Amino acid sequence: MNKLSLPVSVATLLILAGGFVVTSCDDHRIPAVFYPAFAEATDPKVLAISPNNTVISNGGFGSAVAADPNDPNVFYLLTDRGPNAAGSQANSIIFGKADFTPQIGKFRVDGGKLVLEETILLKNAAGQLLTGLPNPSGEGSTGETAFDLLGQSLNPSADGLDSEGLVLASDGTFWISDEYGPHIVHFDATGKTLERINPFGTGTGGRTLPLVLARRRPNRGMEGLTMTPDGKTLVGLMQSPLYNPSAVSGSTVIRVLTFDIATGATKQFVYLMENASLTGCSEVAAITNTTFLALERDGDYGGNPAKPATFKRIYKFDLAGATDISDPANGIGGKLFSGMTVEQLKDKAGLQTAGIVPVTKTLVLDLLTGISPVYPHDKAEGVALLGTNVLAISNDDDFGVVDNGQNGFTTKILPATGKADLNRIYFVTLANPLK
Repeated sequence: MNKLSLPVSVATLLILAGGFVVTSCDDHRIPAVFYPAFAEATDPKVLAISPNNTVISNGGFGSAVAADPNDPNVFYLLTDRGPNAAGSQANSIIFGKADFTPQIGKFRVDGGKLVLEETILLKNAAGQLLTGLPNPSGEGSTGETAFDLLGQSLNPSADGLDSEGLVLASDGTFWISDEYGPHIVHFDATGKTLERINPFGTGTGGRTLPLVLARRRPNRGMEGLTMTPDGKTLVGLMQSPLYNPSAVSGSTVIRVLTFDIATGATKQFVYLMENASLTGCSEVAAITNTTFLALERDGDYGGNPAKPATFKRIYKFDLAGATDISDPANGIGGKLFSGMTVEQLKDKAGLQTAGIVPVTKTLVLDLLTGISPVYPHDKAEGVALLGTNVLAISNDDDFGVVDNGQNGFTTKILPATGKADLNRIYFVTLANPLK
């Protein structure tokens, strides 16, 4: 049973016996919603078979999660560019399915299961299916050379998208950010491109992102994207410090971008990671028009006896009072401070010397201690706020495979469970409301 009408008027979220969360509202005529501790996509279809007979599944959802505003049991999950492994050549990559189309899955929570009800394939403005292949030089290239499973080289694609951030707008359209360009792409409800925005001016519609974002670390572009509750502003979060002008050792400076949907005007702010060793920020989710959630993490598995994860946390941050570091001249390095890029300032002390105030942040949830009995995944990548204090947290299961270290794939096994990784949504009730 997923729903129950409560004959009381409350605005609280409770943990029930058996690990279920119930959400109720002020109007007792609206049914309460029961969520399990987690729901799992238990039966993904086969996407491909690698030459060593490893099954590549059409999991891969979970790079982002968005809640359906009209049905509390429905969630939209996003894939990235597709299953991939390192190639034998320098900076080469093997695609497990070369023609894989990044896609949105519409899932329904049914007890402890995530049931895939619909798949929305992403398309360009002409209605042609996108791929996850790398972009050409000057249009978002990561410098990677792509190959298929048989070792045949693959041409880059200007439409290629490594999708990571997802917004479901009130009109039923989607906004998606990616790790390549970075690009922000607006799709209609069927997955067809309406507008593509990037730092290079090669998108559609003529609008651009700040040029400095083109210096994103390869494959660590705009990992998170959200929309303010008023529907006016997109807020993107870069995964890692930019390579600005090149890799900056020890830098914890991550850029937050705001994009006014009506005008295209942008602002930038500094978010400081807790330490420079982290994989970075995997998601951003709006709370109010100025406050947001950010997911910071390492790249290790929770509960791994050999090398356990030590850092997977969700923070609340506030833009109010933070310094806008936008560059009016839109230079390639962004606004400079005593000749230095913001990334070169590295940390709080460096920012303070330059007169820059970063966003303020407070800890909301430690996944490694707040999810029982263990959070077993390596890639917590999606966060959505339900009501005022329930978090829905998705994981990227990498299509059920990982790099086998020999130019191929092997099954992705979770060390804590001994089982293959599958997409899940965890439901966590916070002790204190966020708004």
